[in-house]
Amino acid sequence: MADFFSEDLKGSRFERVDLSGAQFRTVDLSEADFRAVYLGGVRMRGVELVDVDIHGEIENVMINGVEIGPLVNAELDARYPNRAKMRPRDPAGFREAWDIIERLWGDTVARARLLDPALLHESVDGEWSFIETLRHLVFATDSWISRAILGDPSPWDPLALPWDEMPDIPDVPRDREARPSLDEVLELRRDRMSTVREVLNGLTQESLNSQTQPVEAPGWPEPRSDPVRECLLVVLNEEWEHRLYAERDLGVLEARIGSAVTDSA
Repeated sequence: MADFFSEDLKGSRFERVDLSGAQFRTVDLSEADFRAVYLGGVRMRGVELVDVDIHGEIENVMINGVEIGPLVNAELDARYPNRAKMRPRDPAGFREAWDIIERLWGDTVARARLLDPALLHESVDGEWSFIETLRHLVFATDSWISRAILGDPSPWDPLALPWDEMPDIPDVPRDREARPSLDEVLELRRDRMSTVREVLNGLTQESLNSQTQPVEAPGWPEPRSDPVRECLLVVLNEEWEHRLYAERDLGVLEARIGSAVTDSA
């Protein structure tokens, strides 16, 4: 344990650090940047939460005695009418959800094609580039469909990209330096999305309610049995959320181009 009293730690970097159980009193966290941070069980009293942007999984979060998770979900469902369909209960619902995902991603890819290909490798605000986002979705499909549901112990393409904080696992690729073209990654995406479609076309209520068989080999997910429903919901959530991130960042890149054109004029 370490105690810091009246210390100036402005600009400090904490990465892969265990701060569980830490106490913060009369601390200035203004302009702090939290990414991939677990805040389960955190208690805050007398805080000033002003001009704060939070994006993540929100559940059992109380602010001034009000649980905000249901309020946030209701607002997001109102903004995005198809969002509620990403929580299907039966095989037909999963197939409908995938129809929506395919259509929406088709629109997003068409939007991306209007940009200079070099921009599709550009990070916006430290987030994944458009190409990296597509590579991560390849990883998600390989992990939760090909490995977890179909039982392939090592399904990952070399371009598959796990999340940054995942520990290194033998045979799981993590090439952040690769710069494949959009068409190269889209070819992978078409293959993986067709695999999802094939699984969903054969889905029955019985198979939906079943458990996966543990894959006894290093990889992700770890060797264990998971509900098939949960595996499919993970894929839907990954597809839905990362498309929104991609749309957000494409908007930033488009605005940057528009600004450059205006300035040059």
